[in-house]
Amino acid sequence: MGRRLRFRGESRNKVDGKGRVSIPASFRRVLEAGDPDWTEGLNPNLVIVYGDHRRKYLECYTIHEMEAVEDRISQLPRGSQRRRLLERLFSTQSVTTSVDETGRIVLPAKLRDKIGITTEAYFASNVDTFQIWSPEVYEAEELAQTEDYLDEMPEDFDPLQLLDEDAPDTGAET
Repeated sequence: MGRRLRFRGESRNKVDGKGRVSIPASFRRVLEAGDPDWTEGLNPNLVIVYGDHRRKYLECYTIHEMEAVEDRISQLPRGSQRRRLLERLFSTQSVTTSVDETGRIVLPAKLRDKIGITTEAYFASNVDTFQIWSPEVYEAEELAQTEDYLDEMPEDFDPLQLLDEDAPDTGAET
């Protein structure tokens, strides 16, 4: 069995007037591998989650990863507040779309407006998902937080130390 593909890297791409934007080529390979219905010659599907009003980005899932989230949600008691909230955030407030023949997706105006995308989109990988940001917001907020956190660490700090159980908490929600 082959190695599982993961999202890696970052990219800044143009968005045209109709909301079309190219998905980074390496991301497309992961989307293909994560879509159980994809075969050569077909376009891979993905799910864009936009529901959390506090977030300033769109979270993009392969079909496989979204199904894993939905499976976990369906294990919660039907009608519970947690389940209803998660259903709304991950089902009601999401959109399934596909990558076209040229490697692009269409970001509906509602989603572009939500995160302030006009002429460019910033793609940031998160191993099993990727995010789409307004480039200015990403640089001002997300990148700045990472840099601020690292600036507080000693010179010999190894980021892999964060994988240790007793690693300092970044204060960021996962």
